[in-house]
Amino acid sequence: MLYKKFVLSLGKIKPVSLQSLWSDIKEAIAGSDRDFTNTSLGKAIFILAVPMILEMAMESVFAVVDIFFVSRLGADAVATVGITESVMTIVYAIGIGLSTATTALVARRVGEKKAGKAGNAAFQAIMVGLFFSLILAIPGFIFAKEFLLLMGASESMANEGYHYPMIMFGGNLVIMLLFIINAVFRSSGDAAISMRVLWMANIINLILDPLLIFGWGPFPELGIQGAAIATTIGRGIAVCYQFYLLFKGNGRIHLDVKNLSIRVKVMLKLLRLSVGGIFQYLIATSSWIILVRLVSELGADVLAGYTIAIRIIVFALLPSWGLSNAAATLVGQNLGANRPDRAEKSVWITGIVNLIMMGLIGTFILLFPEGLVRLFIEEDSVIRSGTITLQWLGAGFLFYAFGMVVVQGFNGSGDTLTPTKINLVCFWLLEIPLAYLLAMNMGMGITGIAMAIIIAESLLTIIGVILFKQGKWKLRKV
Repeated sequence: MLYKKFVLSLGKIKPVSLQSLWSDIKEAIAGSDRDFTNTSLGKAIFILAVPMILEMAMESVFAVVDIFFVSRLGADAVATVGITESVMTIVYAIGIGLSTATTALVARRVGEKKAGKAGNAAFQAIMVGLFFSLILAIPGFIFAKEFLLLMGASESMANEGYHYPMIMFGGNLVIMLLFIINAVFRSSGDAAISMRVLWMANIINLILDPLLIFGWGPFPELGIQGAAIATTIGRGIAVCYQFYLLFKGNGRIHLDVKNLSIRVKVMLKLLRLSVGGIFQYLIATSSWIILVRLVSELGADVLAGYTIAIRIIVFALLPSWGLSNAAATLVGQNLGANRPDRAEKSVWITGIVNLIMMGLIGTFILLFPEGLVRLFIEEDSVIRSGTITLQWLGAGFLFYAFGMVVVQGFNGSGDTLTPTKINLVCFWLLEIPLAYLLAMNMGMGITGIAMAIIIAESLLTIIGVILFKQGKWKLRKV
């Protein structure tokens, strides 16, 4: 049925001239004032997706830049980053969960042509993000060394590398706000602004990383600590730029004195939606934490290879998240405009496009897994485990591609509970027990863990598509 819809949609596509294509690309990158609930669906997806893909492409670069430079410090440093990132996913989960709720609320208000209420929802989201960041920052800053030891790091790793998690957790506010405010821009239709913000953050990080890690020029040689400082500075400057844009007032969303007040009703609605979004990502990311703990039992070299492979996978998948975010925006805005059928169609079309794009990227990873890992490190034992991980995870890209679009379709409608239930089944009830069984009980090591990941992700896509076709998400009120 899905293939039939795709073939029929292909027959309706009109030839596009190079001049028209170039015009659309310029509009997408520069920013657009279009009403995406009335623009032709193909053009709406394209204009929203281009900056979102470019935004995530730069985030992909960030995902590998740190590990590229840190890998020069040795396997212990890479493993420290891997352990920290596995638990930092809690911060990311809350940030993404809040941004998911923000997307649903802001997009729906924009679709209803209620810009003032959209701005008010944005401010409530910022306040909630500030609250959660403080709760995470204090214990993360104080107990950084203990956390590394708890996650399987050696005494020497903890003593030498504890500054990295201390800075990352202590400065998590910039991560939280970057996610939430960019979600405000994207869901309102200002995707180009989100793109520019993230590019700024990551270009600054790219410049500061080698300067602070290796002490180039007048800068001190800070090692792994320098990577955390560079990241926090880059994101912090980007957040300042976000606030400037919000209060400047030239975009679709503008904050002024009327927005700067706590609206309990709006905040409770945001929190209600966020609970599903936060638990949705906490379930997924906590499974990654447990997987890292399992991998750490296989040795520092295996953990380092796994960490590098995961960074490469993130690099490849983030542009796909950009395309998925376009689907979420279109779902929310079209439901707000009372056009549910158009909302559903946007998900199917975006899913097919994502599937094609990620199929090509996955093929490249399967052809050159060892070469990709060698870009980061030359230790044979690390390369071996990284290559095995890439070979297995790259084979699942087609499933990942369609699954993430469908999940974002649910989230864009405000139905954050359904993906949460799917994640619970696929990650906690299947992935973790299966990874332990294959890796530890059956002695398959890193191969068993990678197999468990691909099986769980594939099942997630299958369940997601079945439930999305039932259409209950169309009735969701936010």
